[in-house]
Order: sequence, then C-alpha cells, then structure tokens
Amino acid sequence: MLSISPLKKLINFTFITSLLLLSQAVVASSLDRIIAVVNDDVILASDFTDSLSRASSQIRQQGAKLPSQQVLQSQVMEQMILRSIMLQMAAEQGIKVTDRQLNATISQIAQNNGMSLAKFREALIAQGQDYIVTREKIKEDILIRQLQESNVNQRIQISNREVKNFLSSRAGESNAEVLLSDILITIPSPMTPSNIKTAKTKADAIYQKLVNGAKFANIAISSSSAANALNGGDMGWRKIAELPSSLVSAISGLKVDQFSQATRTPSGFHILLLRDSRNANATLNIQKTKVRHILISPSEIISAAQAKRTAAQLYQRLLKHSDHFAALAEEFSNDPGSSSQGGDLGWTENGQMVPEFEQVMNSNKVGQISLPFESRFGWHILEVLERKTVDVSNLAKENQARNIIGKRKFAEEKDNWLREIRANAYVEFK
Repeated sequence: MLSISPLKKLINFTFITSLLLLSQAVVASSLDRIIAVVNDDVILASDFTDSLSRASSQIRQQGAKLPSQQVLQSQVMEQMILRSIMLQMAAEQGIKVTDRQLNATISQIAQNNGMSLAKFREALIAQGQDYIVTREKIKEDILIRQLQESNVNQRIQISNREVKNFLSSRAGESNAEVLLSDILITIPSPMTPSNIKTAKTKADAIYQKLVNGAKFANIAISSSSAANALNGGDMGWRKIAELPSSLVSAISGLKVDQFSQATRTPSGFHILLLRDSRNANATLNIQKTKVRHILISPSEIISAAQAKRTAAQLYQRLLKHSDHFAALAEEFSNDPGSSSQGGDLGWTENGQMVPEFEQVMNSNKVGQISLPFESRFGWHILEVLERKTVDVSNLAKENQARNIIGKRKFAEEKDNWLREIRANAYVEFK
C-alpha cells in the first residue's frame, strides 16, 4: 500500500494541474474570444480592446472630444476589418518588407521626430508602448501602402492629352498647397436616389452643426466615414492640383479656418476645412557641361601601372599640343562609345557620370585639360568644352503634371478600391 501512495499523489497533482490549466484556458478564451471573422483571419476581443484604447488615447492627444462608445467601436472595428483584408491580400500577392526597408523607415520616423533610433525606442517605452509591437505595426503599414500602390496604380491610365490639358489649365500654373481636414459622408449601397438623399441630408445637418460652432475634429471623429476620421479628418498638406476638381471648387474662396458646404464626389459628400495654405512655385535650372575624355583602362594586356603611365604620357603630349585631343582619343581611348567621336561625350549633367569624373568635370574651367585621374573604369583625361545653364521648368512641369494627375486619380481610385475589397470580403460578427 505504501508503494501506491506516491502514485495517488502524482495522479491527484496531475488532476489539479489539469483543472488549473483548463480554468486558465477558459479565462483566456473568454478574454481573447473571436469577435469577427474576416475572410481567413479573425479579430480577437483583446486586439479590439487594444485598438480602442489606442484610438481613445490618440483622440485625447489631439484635444478632440471622444465620440460615443458605440461610434468609436464602429469606427475602430471598420478600420480593423479593412486592415485585415489588406494584410491578407498582401500575403496572397507575395508582397514582402525586408528588414533593411523596415529599419530605414523606422530610422526616418525617428529622424522626423528629431531623435536618434535609440532615443525613439526609449521614448516609445517611456510612453508605455512595446517597441516590438510598434515595429510590427510599421511593417504592416508598409505592406498596406505597397499593396495599395500595386493594386490601385494598375487601374490608372494617364494620356498625353490629359497632361497637355492640365498644363494649360489654371491648376497647372501653380504649385499652391493647402492643409486640409475632411468629413466624408458615404452614400449607402446601392446608390439609389433615396440613399443619395439620405447621405446629403446627413451631410447638410453636419454642416449646420459646424456653422453653430461644433468643433470640426470632433464631428470628423464621430461622423466621418473616411480612413482618417479618428485623426480628426486630417488630410495633411495637399497640392491643390492633386485634388479632384470638385474639391478644388469647394475650397475655392475659403479663408484659413473656414469650411466648405457639403460637396458631392463619387465617394459621397465631403465637407472640407482649410487650415492653412502656401505657395511653392519655383523655376528649375540645371547646369550642363559639354566634355570629352580619353580613357586608358587596365586589361589582361595592360597592367594598372602601365595604364597610369600611358595616361601620364598622353597628358604631357596634350600640354604641348592641346589641339591633338580628338586624334589622341581616337587612337588611344578605350571608351568604345566616345573614342570614334574624338572622345566627345556630348552634354552631360550631374548624376550621369561616376563621382570621380563629375568632381573633376565640375572643378575644371572651360578649355582646361585635366590631370590624369582614376575611376573604376581606369585612368581619364578630360577637357571641358562648354557650359550652359538650362531652364528645365517645362520638362519638370510635364513630369510633375503626370505625377499630380496620377496622385489625383490614385486618391479617387483608392476609395473605389477600398469599397470593392470591403464589399467582396466575407465578414461575420460573433
């Protein structure tokens, strides 16, 4: 009997331990229960609670008024659903973020806040935030941005006619920027006359609240359907030319701290607050240099020392007969692209040549033959033939116009794309 006693104790201990583990699992499951299924992913109660807490803290830091718990929960849940959908899509499409890319982004965020990476990490910990969790969230943000760029940009086409029309328009004449906040009232699906009227009525009621003194950020948090709602509707600085024409018309004539009436767009009805404005017009000039050179490259036949010696000998010949440059280039230069042209490289600008070449080219005067110098290609002798300053504003404006039109279309298409992926997703609330 004495030999059985330890066994009984072991069985009793195991049974009690199992009960404790089971009770802990029950408690954990009740705290971390699934509250929504989004396609192949789930949203846990604990994650939802954390997101609510962060959103509340963010709103308080902005000095805005917290909306009702129901409204806040709805806004946060919708953001989490969209985020889950996009992260799943990123995984399906094989979009990845390298450690180098992530580290560079975090370093840039730290720099933007006037901190080193170490100080940024310390600041996060001091605020009670987990650095590893923050790092993972930044990684997810990068994934989402890359997903949006990949999927939305392929829906955008920009014709030469659009660029030409833009440049001839008033928008193309200015680089003016505005700091905006936005309240968006979306039109419920399907887009029937009744639903459009309902959304317009709601937007007009919100406009009246603003007229009566309601704080814009508070209304944005409690009523806007835009992705930036919990940021008080902050859109940041935007070039006027990048905004849809309907929104440009809406803010036209507004003074700083004034807001627009409800304006219809494909997304719904927008009310915009003009917080600031600035002008960024500038003329863009670049320096071009016409240059020719002789290149002596080491090879299996010519050693590095021999290449250097040959370049020095050619330089001595050029000091006596500078007019022989083209002939010597044709005879001795190892640059196949320019030797037949007497070493002529045509007009160049910074960024086109290796740094060693550009440094000598930029420091030499017109007509001056340089001392031999080395780059990874071998030993060079160059002569600056001519310099000129070129106004490339028109070319820059053309590229900028294409970029602006792309951004304008991206903003519109992104809203459409987000609605589509949300509508096509399987979402079940538990």
